[in-house]
Amino acid sequence: MGSEDIDRLLEAKTVAVVGLSSNRARDSHRIAAYLQAHGYRIVPVNPNETEVLGEKAYATIADIPFDIDIVDVFRRREHLKGIVEEAVKKGAWGVWGQLGVADTAAEKLAADSGLKFVMNRCIMVEHDRRRP
Repeated sequence: MGSEDIDRLLEAKTVAVVGLSSNRARDSHRIAAYLQAHGYRIVPVNPNETEVLGEKAYATIADIPFDIDIVDVFRRREHLKGIVEEAVKKGAWGVWGQLGVADTAAEKLAADSGLKFVMNRCIMVEHDRRRP
């Protein structure tokens, strides 16, 4: 996971946010709102939500009826490998595991599948760090 992977992932336009909550106190909500405010199209993926940040929520990545660029993950690390598998099937080109979301098996699967992959980093922090 190098700086090039981070830079490439930040070029995304459409971000599926797995585990996005409508609860404004949650990190997922705050970070997705930040991304949305900076021009990203946010796609909530959470079977317990119908809409978050004005966007229709989907139960799974497979349920999204259009292309996505990357998947941003706010789930426990044991779910990461399965989410990478879903991202590959969906045709996403990258996966971002938020702080605390890291798994070497998921990292290997992503590499073997040709996905850009970042784990255990905050997409908001990395985006903000690179702003002029």
